[in-house]
Amino acid sequence: MKPNKNPSISIIIPVLNEERYIGPLLEHLSRIAGTSNIGEILCVDGGSKDNTRTIAEQAGARVIKSKRGRAIQMNLGARVAHGDILYFLHADTFPPKDFDKKILHAVEKGFETGCFRMKFDTRHPFLRFFAWFSRINHSLCRGGDQSLFVSRTIFLESGGFNEAYLIYEDSEFIRRLYRHTRFKVLPDYVITSARKYRELGWMRLQFHFAMIHLKNYLGAGPDELFRYYRKHVLL
Repeated sequence: MKPNKNPSISIIIPVLNEERYIGPLLEHLSRIAGTSNIGEILCVDGGSKDNTRTIAEQAGARVIKSKRGRAIQMNLGARVAHGDILYFLHADTFPPKDFDKKILHAVEKGFETGCFRMKFDTRHPFLRFFAWFSRINHSLCRGGDQSLFVSRTIFLESGGFNEAYLIYEDSEFIRRLYRHTRFKVLPDYVITSARKYRELGWMRLQFHFAMIHLKNYLGAGPDELFRYYRKHVLL
């Protein structure tokens, strides 16, 4: 990444029926950002039927219409973003205080890709155990709930998210980044919702996520991964 005295961050949030979370998230971002380097917040909407878009616009975010699919939505957000650094964030994941300063500091040190460690919004010992592994700097310990920053240059060079993946798009992209960049795991924590675990059960959902990882490792393609997810995880 070329030196830039005032690099800007574009926050890209894919959304679909997130009226419960998007307002609190946007308020949280405005309250805890430590610099003026956040150039824009883009909510890329995949066709929400609730009040997600209205809430996001009222909170000052730019809302972009998109086809449904997180990879499609995030790629669209990246194409229209103006920032030097792209920060991909889920609607139910809350970054730490001064997250922007921490990202900019990492970029200044030569890390053009990275994420934060993660905690769930619960003290359940099962999930605390699995969240602990997010501190390990290995692609197997990565996921979209940890958020992701990547320089615009690297994003374009890598081709972005693979839109064939209807699930697992974050992990697939991050593994490509690991092969070609110095990936940094920042020591602070994002807090992400455990809502899916509450809906499906702690053990059951973690088992199915482990099976998806295993299937991917054994060579399963995006269609097979989604079929498994649709059968075992979708409500």
